[in-house]
Amino acid sequence: MREIIFDTETTGLDRLDDRIIEIGGVELVNRFPTGNTFHVFINPDGKQVHPDALAVHGISNDRLKDEPVFAGIVDGFLEFIDGAKLIAHNATFDMGFINAELNRLGHPPISNDRVIDTLALARRKHPMGPNSLDALCRRYGIDNSHRTMHGALLDSQLLAEVYIELIGGKQAALGLTVAEQSDNKQSANTETVVVIARRAVPLPSRLTDSEKQAHEKLVEKIGEKAIWNERIAAR
Repeated sequence: MREIIFDTETTGLDRLDDRIIEIGGVELVNRFPTGNTFHVFINPDGKQVHPDALAVHGISNDRLKDEPVFAGIVDGFLEFIDGAKLIAHNATFDMGFINAELNRLGHPPISNDRVIDTLALARRKHPMGPNSLDALCRRYGIDNSHRTMHGALLDSQLLAEVYIELIGGKQAALGLTVAEQSDNKQSANTETVVVIARRAVPLPSRLTDSEKQAHEKLVEKIGEKAIWNERIAAR
């Protein structure tokens, strides 16, 4: 299974007017990085980088003046992502810009059924948030200290680690690989059992003392009917 974790940087937030100025991508095969990456800077063809965007990624028009326009990199980009699932954080934003650029060149849009949004995955798994890339790196113990500004390739590399954690961690990825290798060696009626180990050190609680006290008061107020009492008794 081939997946591409990717990110874009843009001149601003309006996909119909602003332009992509950087694309970074990381290839995963069976949920493991292959070392194969894609990274380009793109001349926005006369569109000025908005000051707010510049403050986020630090990529100026002067930096981009000698880079190719999107038409000059599109074939290489489409070849890199060919046949793969596409994974991005807040994918609606990135895919909106990608498809707008493709439309300007007369290329068909990339279908949504090829796209996985890690922000949506994170919101389902951690509904209390926060679920920014930086917050998820902190949650999963991923070192992002070198991320002083947004950058498409660096963010893709970090997101690849976050994505593996969101889908069950490295043990789950290893289990997938073992199962696929077994399918090639064993008959269809042979069962492969994959055991996913618990974390050696549990993740620390994100609840504050005040939140715990507020919860205890709420349970006490509800009384015997509180479902939480059943959860405690079942432990």
